[in-house]
Amino acid sequence: MRLSAAEKQEIIQLVDRSELGVNRTLRELGIHKSTFYKWYQAYLENGPDGLQPHKRTRRQWNSIPDAQKQLVVEVALDHPVLSPRELSVKLTDEQKVFISESSVYRILKSRGLITTPMHILLSASNEFKDKTHFVHEMWQTDFTYFKIIGWGWYYLSTILDDYSRYIVHWELCRDMKASDVERTVERALAVAGLQKGQRPKLLSDNGACYISADLKKYLQSKKIKPIHGRVNHPQTQGKIERYHRSMKNVVKLDNYYCPEELKAALEKFVNYYNHQRYHESLDNVTPADVYFGKREKILQRREKIKAQNMNYRRALYFTEKLNFINPTL
Repeated sequence: MRLSAAEKQEIIQLVDRSELGVNRTLRELGIHKSTFYKWYQAYLENGPDGLQPHKRTRRQWNSIPDAQKQLVVEVALDHPVLSPRELSVKLTDEQKVFISESSVYRILKSRGLITTPMHILLSASNEFKDKTHFVHEMWQTDFTYFKIIGWGWYYLSTILDDYSRYIVHWELCRDMKASDVERTVERALAVAGLQKGQRPKLLSDNGACYISADLKKYLQSKKIKPIHGRVNHPQTQGKIERYHRSMKNVVKLDNYYCPEELKAALEKFVNYYNHQRYHESLDNVTPADVYFGKREKILQRREKIKAQNMNYRRALYFTEKLNFINPTL
């Protein structure tokens, strides 16, 4: 399946306007850089006519069978909120069918189920410079706020494991005090089941509750080393900032009239985020898969499924070719 000239022109224009830069935008779209520059050169030389696809004289061996294309459409209609990347992983994990992200995009585009290229506008510097290497090496923590109708403002305190992006614990608080942070950390330690010798570093911003003497004293008693992000540079806590944005995009779609309603919505989202949402930066596994040490096994299983699917398409192609040459067989 190939893109039309209009679709190629649309992608060229999108890349040209994107704030992410060429390489990042192309990765989000699932398009190889050499392919894009081939289109771009043809467009510069011949305009839209240069983007017209060349006719193929024969079907390729790795063409996706029609039944699998239809499966992509059915799964996409059943899960309309999933991106082509998430649909690709879901098909591999649940249907044992490997179809690349770019192929899923093209199939849905041809059926009118995607109107514009899907991409996420993110800053390229949303990472902590010193990357972690194992679970519980460092936690990120931060507050964000919600307004409950008739109750006023409530504040969500969250502990996120930096390596796996797993939400270890969260608390809905009435204030943003050092005592609220202490309570969140204390319960996170209990939930994680960490022993006295196992203590993460704690990364936070420079809010009053995080730099207070009371919190510093508490963290020292727990042998937890505090780390504070650079002032006026929230990208240092990029992972938890990105989590807050994803969470609020869903949770804030509704109004809440009591704290219990908001807590139920938060619990539902955290469960989805930890155990169901495929995370691109984690090789398209869930935070729970990394947190509980399942990532490598899942990736190995996906590679096996991919190889099986490629062998199936190759065998199907040569069987059809043989039948075409000698229909009596």
